[in-house]
Amino acid sequence: MRRLGAFAAAVAVVSALVIPGVLLPATAASADSIRDREYWLSDYGIEQAWNTTRGQGVTVAVIDSGVDGSVAELQGAVVGGADFSGSGSSNGQTPIGDDSAHGTLVASLIAGRGAGSGSGVIGVAPEAKILSISVGFGAKANNADEQIATAVRWAVDHGAKVINMSLTRNTLDWPTSWDDAFLYAMKKGAVVIAAAGNRGSGTDEVGAPATMPGVLTVAGVDQSKNASFDASSQGITIGVAAPSEGLVGVGPGGQYLLWSGTSGAAPLVSGIAALVFASHPGISADDVIQRIVSTATPKGSPSPGPIYGHGLVDADAAVTRSVSSVSTNPVGDLAEWIRLHRRAEASPQPTSSPEPSAPVTASPTTAVANRDGSAGFLPSVETWRSAGIPLAVYSGLGVSVLVVVIGAVRHFSRLRSRR
Repeated sequence: MRRLGAFAAAVAVVSALVIPGVLLPATAASADSIRDREYWLSDYGIEQAWNTTRGQGVTVAVIDSGVDGSVAELQGAVVGGADFSGSGSSNGQTPIGDDSAHGTLVASLIAGRGAGSGSGVIGVAPEAKILSISVGFGAKANNADEQIATAVRWAVDHGAKVINMSLTRNTLDWPTSWDDAFLYAMKKGAVVIAAAGNRGSGTDEVGAPATMPGVLTVAGVDQSKNASFDASSQGITIGVAAPSEGLVGVGPGGQYLLWSGTSGAAPLVSGIAALVFASHPGISADDVIQRIVSTATPKGSPSPGPIYGHGLVDADAAVTRSVSSVSTNPVGDLAEWIRLHRRAEASPQPTSSPEPSAPVTASPTTAVANRDGSAGFLPSVETWRSAGIPLAVYSGLGVSVLVVVIGAVRHFSRLRSRR
C-alpha cells in the first residue's frame, strides 16, 4: 500500500521466497513452485472464468511506482505509459521510489503472462494490456495530489477501462482536483479500483481514494477467506474482499516476491474487471461494478458491511452469471456527493438578493414547503416595511371609531336613567 503527500511510504509486507528480507532471482525457485502458490486462481473462480475470456482487448492503468515491462511475465503486456513524478522515464517503465518493486508486483497480478508453459506468475487477466503510470510518493513527492489527478485523466485519454490504485492519501477527504479527475474517468466509462489499506502499515481506517463514491474499494482476506488483521483495513466504503496474504508476484529484474496487503488484493479485482469488460462488449462501467459486487459470495454480518463489503469476489460468476443492468453506480454517485458536499466550501453569497424582474407569486403549498421553522412563522423586515405602515393607519382609525361608539353608548345610557 502506498501513501501520498507528506506521509512516509507504507511498504506492502514483502519477503523473499526463502529468506526474509532477501530478494531471490527468478532462477532460485522452480517455476512450478511459483505457479502453485497462486491459490486464488482456483479458489476465486479465475481459472473457470478463463473458459470464457482472458481479458483480451482491455487496457488496465496501473498508477503506482512504475512497471518494469522487461520482465518475462510482462513482455508484450505493457503497451504504454507516462511519468508524472519527474524522476522516472517518459514511458513510466522505470520503477521509482523507496518501494520501486510495488508497481511491477501489482501489474504482474493483473496481467502477468507467465514465463513459459505452466511457469512463472500469471495474472487474473493474462491477455489484458497494461499502462504504466509512475507517480511520486512520500515526503519528497512534489504535488502528489496533482500527480494523481493528472494521471487519472491521462489513463482515460489513453484507453484505460480499468484504473488500479494500490495507494492511499491516508485521509478520509481528498482535494477538489480529484473530484474533476475521477468524475471524468467515471463519465468516460472507466472503473476505478482502490485498495482499502493495511492496518499493519499504519492505515487504521480506509483513506482516499478508497473513500470516494463510485470507486470500488477492495478489502483483504487471508488464505482461509477470513478478514486479514494486518493486511487490510475496514470501512463503510468497502465494496468486495479478495486475497491479501500469501501473495506471490514478480518484481523488477524478474525477482519473485512473497508479499501481503490490499495492494495485492486490489489488482486481483482489477483483473476481474478486465475479464468482465472483455466478456461483455459495450458494457458500462456501472454494470461491470454491479457484476462484481452482486455475484460476490456474502461474508460476515451485516452484508454488505465494513469488513467484507458485499463479500468475496467470484470471477467466474462475475463473468457468466445473469445480472440485471443498473442505471447508477452501485458503490456511490460521485457527482451527487460533489453537489451536496462541496457547496459548504463555496464562497459566501451576498446576504441580499437582487430584486426580481417581475413579481413572483408563491402558492400556499410553496410557502409551507419553504418554511424552515426558525424564521418562516414571523413576517420578515421587508413584510413589515410593505404592510406595517398601512396597518398602523387602519389601526388608528379603528381605535377612533371605537372611542366614538363607546361614548355614544354611555350618552344613551345616561338619558335612559333620567327618564
